[in-house]
Amino acid sequence: MAVIRSERPLVWRDIAAVAAGAPLQLADEARARIRAARELVEQIVVRGIRAYGVNTGVGALCDVVVSPAEQHDLSHNILMSHAVGVGTPLGAQETRAIMAAAINNFAHGHSGVRVELVAQLEALLEADCLPEVPAFGSVGYLSHMAHIALVCVGAGHVRWHGERLSGAEALERLGLQPLALQAKEGLSLVNGTPCVTGLAALALERAQRLLDWADAVAAMSFENLGGQMAAFDAQSLAYRVSPGLAQVGERMRAALADSGLLAAALGRRTQDPLSMRTIPHVHGAARDVLAATAEVVNRELASVTDNPIVDGTPDAPQVFSQAHAVGASIALAMDSLAAAVAQVAAMAERRLDRLVNPLVSGLPAFLAHAGGTRSGFMIAQYTAASLVAQNRRDAAPASLDGGVTSGLQEDHLCHATPAALKALAVIENSSRILGIELLAAAQAYDLQPVDAIRAPYTEALYGRIRTVLPTYGDDRPLAGDMSVAFRMIADGGPPPLPGPLDAHLPIERPACAPQPALHEVASGAAPSANDALADAVGH
Repeated sequence: MAVIRSERPLVWRDIAAVAAGAPLQLADEARARIRAARELVEQIVVRGIRAYGVNTGVGALCDVVVSPAEQHDLSHNILMSHAVGVGTPLGAQETRAIMAAAINNFAHGHSGVRVELVAQLEALLEADCLPEVPAFGSVGYLSHMAHIALVCVGAGHVRWHGERLSGAEALERLGLQPLALQAKEGLSLVNGTPCVTGLAALALERAQRLLDWADAVAAMSFENLGGQMAAFDAQSLAYRVSPGLAQVGERMRAALADSGLLAAALGRRTQDPLSMRTIPHVHGAARDVLAATAEVVNRELASVTDNPIVDGTPDAPQVFSQAHAVGASIALAMDSLAAAVAQVAAMAERRLDRLVNPLVSGLPAFLAHAGGTRSGFMIAQYTAASLVAQNRRDAAPASLDGGVTSGLQEDHLCHATPAALKALAVIENSSRILGIELLAAAQAYDLQPVDAIRAPYTEALYGRIRTVLPTYGDDRPLAGDMSVAFRMIADGGPPPLPGPLDAHLPIERPACAPQPALHEVASGAAPSANDALADAVGH
């Protein structure tokens, strides 16, 4: 189903859908806003109204006046000089997400680019002909969009149907002509927060899926370790006000209902270790952070993040050249999400350690058959500990990195895009940690000394694993099993639990502050998202 950018801005779920391959279409009213904003830029040029990046240089060159004859060169040269990314290119989903967020930003009608330029980006998305975008080299925005925009003028490179093509060849195959950029278009193409916002939408989608898995995998470990169900008692949890905590408590009660293993363990301990009894508190806190981050990302998508912003009427054009391209709020949100996910994964590793430790698990050492000649999951826990340590390093806040660029003109940096990239890395690491715990929990069921039934939910999850992977007996490289488990977690959801999995995530489109003339965003219900979780995962 196509995602439509109409008079309302896209929300994060829309961006994630386009990233996954859904087509993006601009409604007629959005194209009209883009055309109207372009007319304002043309009037600014004709009237000689000083406007940053339109008839002046950029950055520390903002006071250098550029003549009308030079404005094409200014726009073109901005792309060339700002395309300074380094490192491995972003993946297809990441690139699509950034492009969708950029189109959404232009559709606010305050950037002043031509509709033909936006159509060029739409055509690349529709054909899945994706610019090659190096992942690193941005302190805020700029470089990633510069590499995307290069293709619009016939430069740069794309990946298409497994081939690496020059931008010029890609446009020719699509039947498109390279664009000659006009006043302001070069700056608008590289400006704003589409890069971090697109990446943040993906981080939200992947983090939500990971948290759903975290509950499911934790239930398996909790059951194997004979935890006390009092940790999930609704009356007890209600003393702490947290939508996420209440949701996780409900999910854990559902996942572990009718467990014979837990019935046999009832009253065994007064209190479980923290890695078991704080599952609602830690997982719930992460869900609360997820909900808060979703609100920030939706607000960012509803905001005009260009610099300068154009507004007014053709008879009285206005230019606002301030700091709307700076993504302080979304940088802080990405740092917070990374820390929340890292904490969930750190606690998963602690449960994993309890599963493999015979002193506390009551299970064979390291979940190995025939201990002594077999090491079982001993070294897999080392891998999880290493990934937890990597998360700890990656969860350090990028938003505090600071720095000075552009000859002291840009002397405060929020590092929003690096914050989003770090969050994505933490989520991937954490998916691998949960994958190892998932395998260990399944192995623990095979070695359980207690003759009692599993909960129906954990039985279904155990069965899903055993349909693709047999019990581990040191008979094959464990890394292969870990890769399968990681793909299960990264590519789909666990068996569904009763009730919506994202009950307290924001479902309303954010309302913008009143905007004059060209831009008005109304609040309303977002399109329903396809949150159904697959009953099985293909491999």
